[in-house]
Amino acid sequence: MPSAIYAEGLVKTFGDVRALDGVDLDVPEGTVLGLLGPNGAGKTTTVRCLTTLLRPDSGRAVVAGVDVLKHPNDVRRSIGLSGQFAAVDELLTGRENLQMVGQLYQLGAKAAKARAGELLDRFGLADAADRTAKTYSGGMRRRLDLAAALVVSPPVMFMDEPTTGLDPRNRQALWEVIQELVTGGTTLLLTTQYLEEADHLAHDIAVVDHGRVIARGTSDQLKARTGGERVEVVIHERDRIADATAVLAALGHGEVTSDQHTRKLTVPVSGGAKLLAEVIRELDVRGVEIDDIGLRRPTLDDVFLSLTGHRAEAAGNGEDDTATGGTEKAERTGKTTARHDEEAPQ
Repeated sequence: MPSAIYAEGLVKTFGDVRALDGVDLDVPEGTVLGLLGPNGAGKTTTVRCLTTLLRPDSGRAVVAGVDVLKHPNDVRRSIGLSGQFAAVDELLTGRENLQMVGQLYQLGAKAAKARAGELLDRFGLADAADRTAKTYSGGMRRRLDLAAALVVSPPVMFMDEPTTGLDPRNRQALWEVIQELVTGGTTLLLTTQYLEEADHLAHDIAVVDHGRVIARGTSDQLKARTGGERVEVVIHERDRIADATAVLAALGHGEVTSDQHTRKLTVPVSGGAKLLAEVIRELDVRGVEIDDIGLRRPTLDDVFLSLTGHRAEAAGNGEDDTATGGTEKAERTGKTTARHDEEAPQ
């Protein structure tokens, strides 16, 4: 399957900060690549390089069959971009914002108006269509920005943390829009801190940390790297931990770990629910009372923790970007001067 997005050895520095340190990506047409990582990992810088907003110091990138560095204008005509922050004109109404985008892409006034109406309905903004954007809530502005990115139904979409600031209902609605786009043949690169989002939407996931892609695979492939399923048991009486440990050691496939304070025991297993039932029976035979027991499958958070030593969501909730020396802070303080000088899409 041909690649809709291809990057090889992308490097980008801001002063002493090496934001990208040789990023390689390959996204087949009609698929979703989830770029997963905490703030400061290099996700946004990667998107900006691929969408011509930043020029990489070195490396190569091709989007929609066009060389990003050689023909940036042609790339812009083939992509849609929704950044981290809503880029809407607050003095225009929601409808006017979308019509303006359509006309910039030469849809024509009538077609732009019709497309604006479709998107306002799709994103639940029809009732506020003729209010100025400055009266919108943060979530409404985010949805308007996402709608603007879809005005021309581009073959390649970039969404940089698109659901940040959305409530669960609107997040689910956006997921449905994304799935419709991909079903229709759109290729999507999606950056996110939300593990559930990457798990739900992405065909493949690239884990990014310190400006590098440190792992790549499907959600199941990445989860398998953490060692598979585990049985977790909370023992009712602390003095029976030794007996429970013996049961788990006999039925499990690795070392039994225990927490004396919480009375929780954990062991890697294989066999799923059948094995869990066997553990319960054996504990009952020995008279070991339990408060809780469960079969836990690894999550993407487990994957991220095993790869980087810290959890993805906790590391990305507005904390200082120390992991990469303040990559995003460097961008915000005026060091993003390497923009292309070519005009906007015609």
